Amino acid sequence: MGGARDVGWVAAGLVLAAGACYCFYKLTRGRRRGGRQLRLRPSRSAEDLTSGSYDDTLNAEQVQKLLYLLESTEDPVIIERALVTLGNNAAFSANQIVIRELGGIPIVGSKINNPNQSIKEKALNALNNLSVNVENQIKIKVDSSFLSLLDGHVPKEILLRALTLLQNITNCLNEEHRLAAQPTFPEGSLFSLLYGKECAQKMKALVHHHDADVKEKVTMIPKNW
Repeated sequence: MGGARDVGWVAAGLVLAAGACYCFYKLTRGRRRGGRQLRLRPSRSAEDLTSGSYDDTLNAEQVQKLLYLLESTEDPVIIERALVTLGNNAAFSANQIVIRELGGIPIVGSKINNPNQSIKEKALNALNNLSVNVENQIKIKVDSSFLSLLDGHVPKEILLRALTLLQNITNCLNEEHRLAAQPTFPEGSLFSLLYGKECAQKMKALVHHHDADVKEKVTMIPKNW
């Protein structure tokens, strides 16, 4: 009888142990599953964000990383990739605000003075998307050097993008000041630059540009000269 009782206790112990192991397995497995479901996307480095395989919309932290990268690196490949990523994300209105609030517009704008033609082009692309937002236009500090992009000898792709930026800004300004015969702008501002005599002379010259696409783009810009 004693032996049978001992065997019964052993069997019961094995059952309890097996049950405990199963419960522990279910608990840890559930945690792993829950972790997969609730886990945030792992943080990406700034260089990762410039990868051509990264197509997601950026959050504010990621935008800040890219802006820091633009300011801190001199590698033309990384600069170009960062501008492409920012430009693509600037196509969304929410990101246009985020980039502005993080001080990104002057950083992007400074790259149009880069001697690398491809970087100029990518910077203008990003500014074109950002300039769709009226509040962003106030932050764009394109100085007298911007007018040099409107010369007839400038490569076509850069010239077309500079004209697109001019078109975005003048369209918004004409809408805002449609009731004013002659809108006034602060001295030294981007708006006074684009409505100044030098810009007017360059636009008149571009009407006779040898490239049909350039001439067509000029005719699409509201005439302020």
